[in-house]
Amino acid sequence: MGTKAGTDTEQITDEDLITCWGLFHEALSETTPLLLQGIAPCGKDMSGPWFEVLLRLQCSPHHRLPMSQLAREVSLSSGGFTKLADRLERNGYLVRQACALDRRVTYATLTKKGLDLAEQARTKHVALLREYVLAPLGERGVRALAEQARKLRDNSRHAREELGKG
Repeated sequence: MGTKAGTDTEQITDEDLITCWGLFHEALSETTPLLLQGIAPCGKDMSGPWFEVLLRLQCSPHHRLPMSQLAREVSLSSGGFTKLADRLERNGYLVRQACALDRRVTYATLTKKGLDLAEQARTKHVALLREYVLAPLGERGVRALAEQARKLRDNSRHAREELGKG
């Protein structure tokens, strides 16, 4: 099944493993809302999917991604992402653009207003990350967390590809 980290995988009890995974989920559930507080332009909290879409588009070349890829990356169904894109478009934060080379592909592209919002939200989000993630974990803890998260992500992607669900 999954990739083994080494011979120490047999030394952890089932209860410890379940507790560890549960704590990971609890930590995400408790921390995520704190990282989105007050980052909307009106000073209110921003929804996670809105923020993820803005951030991913901000960091992408030409501030655009295929809509199907973006939906996958923010863990939304095609229909759920379409509704979110409709709202972002209505608010003037993104536009849809057809791909000149493949009619099946539609890009979500940040507008100037969307890029400005993404930059403002990112700045506030980074300050919150420093307060609620970096402060309690420290630099070494944050780097270790990133390393472990990357291992889990990559192993899961590999496993899903092997199962034909990637």
